[in-house]
Amino acid sequence: MKNKKVLLGMSGGVDSSVAAILLKEQGYEVIGITLELLNNQSQNSIDAKNICDILGIQHVTYSCTEQFRRCVIQDFIDGYANCKTPNPCIECNRYMKFGVMYEKAKELGCDYIATGHYARTEYNEEYARWVLKKSNAGRKEQSYVLWNIPKELIGHILFPLADFENKEEIREIARKNHLHVANKPDSEDICFIPDGDYKKFLENNSDMKPKVGNIVSSKGEVLGKHTGLYNYTIGQRKGLGISYSVPLFVLGFNVAKNEVIVGEEKELYKKEVIVKDINLLAIDEIKEPIKVDVKTRYSAKSAKAQIMQYGKEIKIIFDEPQRAITPGQSAVFYMGDIVLGGGKISDKIR
Repeated sequence: MKNKKVLLGMSGGVDSSVAAILLKEQGYEVIGITLELLNNQSQNSIDAKNICDILGIQHVTYSCTEQFRRCVIQDFIDGYANCKTPNPCIECNRYMKFGVMYEKAKELGCDYIATGHYARTEYNEEYARWVLKKSNAGRKEQSYVLWNIPKELIGHILFPLADFENKEEIREIARKNHLHVANKPDSEDICFIPDGDYKKFLENNSDMKPKVGNIVSSKGEVLGKHTGLYNYTIGQRKGLGISYSVPLFVLGFNVAKNEVIVGEEKELYKKEVIVKDINLLAIDEIKEPIKVDVKTRYSAKSAKAQIMQYGKEIKIIFDEPQRAITPGQSAVFYMGDIVLGGGKISDKIR
């Protein structure tokens, strides 16, 4: 029998603060934890501790800057160095919030961990296991960024905000409980790049520096010059500095020749993708082709597709070609509201 002791990740924001209120109301013994991921996050810890004091719950901090640098920041740098577009929130969830934090939970005698994510978990009889599911939060639904968490943890995770459909409901609960973070704005930026200038971050934290090369058409025609491959992403139209008879978009890269490849919008649409670094949650392997819905970006709509596993890779064949599928991003598979699993989009796209 599990106890009702839960370790809640608290960032000092309104979502995790209201999650603490809801867990207390549900009878859980709550401990708030703030993972100090960066050296300049003391204000978040102060905000989180103040909230815990108001709510009468214990608060702890844990410095894990080195793990964060190794598992999240370095992965981000390596991705761009290899002409991929990484999603650092997915790595942070896997290694920090549902890795480091779960280990701390066990040390503190907690059977559960909780976060302010908009997602849900439940036991599913068909799959005979705990599954990760979409929440009702619409545009803020976050199951996409959770596909890479360890499957064995799902039965130990609580998402108190799963049933809330709009953020104003969350803020109203915070106001009623006299929390000063009720109107604190949501953070939309990558936490380690608060100014949003990822190009400057890469130049300051790696050996990536502007290196001029050719911008070429998909037919091999030289159209202009670029300022470094890491400055461009697939689907990009603005900032290319070239003129042509029709609009041109970034299609991909030739790393060996230091070239940015561009073409017409119709060339951005692809139907088949190979994903690697797969993590299946609701099943252990895909033994025969399955019809699923697939999301290839956090903000993208899902698309109908068929998936089949070949060893450590999964092949996706979309019913209709999809626009600007990008290596390094995640492809997440859904069966209805259930997250079947996902993987990292490889360079094999056609």
